[in-house]
Amino acid sequence: MVKKITIFTTNTCAYCGMVKNWLGTKGHQYEEINLDQFPERQAEALQISGALTVPVTVVTLQDETQQVIVAIIWRN
Repeated sequence: MVKKITIFTTNTCAYCGMVKNWLGTKGHQYEEINLDQFPERQAEALQISGALTVPVTVVTLQDETQQVIVAIIWRN
């Protein structure tokens, strides 16, 4: 079961909007971390994902394990 969803985004990322819209249509709440507003968190996104791109979606489960999705390929 999902405990928390966090999305690392930027202002110019079209795919970020797609992920947020998809999550919204599925009724999922999420925390957004906009890297343009909080550039000091870029290293965190890189460490979690190993990617220099957004969106980075981190799904934290009840047991505190994390699933990391880079880009928008995520099907339920």
